[in-house]
Amino acid sequence: MAKVDPNAGIESSRIKSTQPETVKLGIGAPTRQDVVDVARFDAKVELTKEALDEIVKSRAVIDALASDTLPHYGVSTGFGALASKQIPPDRRAQLQRSLVLSHAASSGPEVEREVVRATMFLRLSTLATGRTGVRPVVAETYVKLLNAGITPVVGEFGSLGCSGDLAPLAHCALALMGEGTVRDSAGILVTAAEALAAAGIQPIELREKEGLALINGTDGMLGMLVLALSDLEALATTADLSAAMSVEGLQGTDAVFAEDIQALRPHPGQAVSAANMRAVLNGSPMLSKPERFTRVQDAYSLRCAPQVHGAARDTLAHATSVAERELASAIDNPVVTLDGRLESNGNFHGAPVGYVLDFLAIATADLASMSERRTDRFLDVARSHGLNAFLADDPGVDSGHMIAQYTQAGIVSELKRLAVPASVDSIPSSAMQEDHVSMGWAAARKLRRAIDGLSRVLAIEILTSTRAMDMRETEPGAVSNAVREALREEVAGPATDRYLAPEIEAARTMVTDGVFLAAARAAVAKSGGELK
Repeated sequence: MAKVDPNAGIESSRIKSTQPETVKLGIGAPTRQDVVDVARFDAKVELTKEALDEIVKSRAVIDALASDTLPHYGVSTGFGALASKQIPPDRRAQLQRSLVLSHAASSGPEVEREVVRATMFLRLSTLATGRTGVRPVVAETYVKLLNAGITPVVGEFGSLGCSGDLAPLAHCALALMGEGTVRDSAGILVTAAEALAAAGIQPIELREKEGLALINGTDGMLGMLVLALSDLEALATTADLSAAMSVEGLQGTDAVFAEDIQALRPHPGQAVSAANMRAVLNGSPMLSKPERFTRVQDAYSLRCAPQVHGAARDTLAHATSVAERELASAIDNPVVTLDGRLESNGNFHGAPVGYVLDFLAIATADLASMSERRTDRFLDVARSHGLNAFLADDPGVDSGHMIAQYTQAGIVSELKRLAVPASVDSIPSSAMQEDHVSMGWAAARKLRRAIDGLSRVLAIEILTSTRAMDMRETEPGAVSNAVREALREEVAGPATDRYLAPEIEAARTMVTDGVFLAAARAAVAKSGGELK
């Protein structure tokens, strides 16, 4: 079958200059960088002896309960609304197999490889805690799948975020069993049986509780949250850079970003964004000074950028704290407690993750909305302070960046729709046993689309501000000039109209690959500063 890159989105542009080290999974929490390294950069995974010892201990609890005459959920009973049905010992292996087969029921477009790998890694992380009761061979086979680059095919629809990401995780469990469809390390679509055989991996036969342990977690939504945090941390700084370049290109003032003024409203994110903008604008000859600033005040999209960008940063900080708590969690139902009990619980509910995914979608939409408003100011002769209409070479004959702003506007409108929260839209399932669900997976899916949109909007703003700088008689400051020079490696300066879509895509790639940030950081560092 043909090699493809299914729904790669912005993930295909993430570049790591060095091979990440092997990630060791113990009973403690992995880091966010561990998740990114495994999911996005194919870092190898290794279970520690401590983790394997703990897995052996908790499996002994399950083995002891398997012969008990009393019912134990997930060991000797059915699932969900069928939890009251006791299963005889000779049918319990089939119970686990049937659970995985029936729950691997996703549909729709294929989920990105990095998302599936993050999901698998995080489920493995919970197995490594020793709180799930699986045998060591289950966790070890999961390691082999990840290290072989085998990626189960998962459809976009199927998870309600409670009891965890059931359908996506079931597709991953199916691959462990040598069934279903996967992509091999070359991206080729093959059967799981073929992929495992080629990699020398023996499929597993599930025993008591193991099917349930493999599918009962918030791993998909958490994986997408961790990846989103990595992307948004870079995009937040890119937004600061982009905003500062627009202030410069529109010949605004940096006086409002002064540290003492910003300190009057001591939000930590605002302070960082304002400091970043000061670092970019430092020493620029294009800026209007207060004593000759005839407009009295810049528009909100320029003057209030630290306040809006800072609020987004503070939202990121809150989401990060939630993600790190979740990374330190052992989520399964039932769970083997530290003192050897098997207890049902509700820790699989995705509300904590779903909420922050929705919060981030709001912040992402607002960053893009403000960026689009700054871009629009460059194109209007009544507000651009001496620039050609639409930054056209010959207005009337040429349209310049007129339709680039339309593209921004269309994306921003879409981002506003994506900012509508998914986590308030619970829908009951499993014959009303699961009567309140988190929709965290859906919140994560729309956030990924929103992040992609933000990267495109910021790219168009930088494309526009650099064009405006080229059309001014005064040169920009050192930082903006470094970004402009980086862009000019791929996109020529102002001239008569030319095919614009490839230039937008080139700028978008430079945003997501961190080229603009690297150029800006290097220039800031020369003056002893730092972009955070």
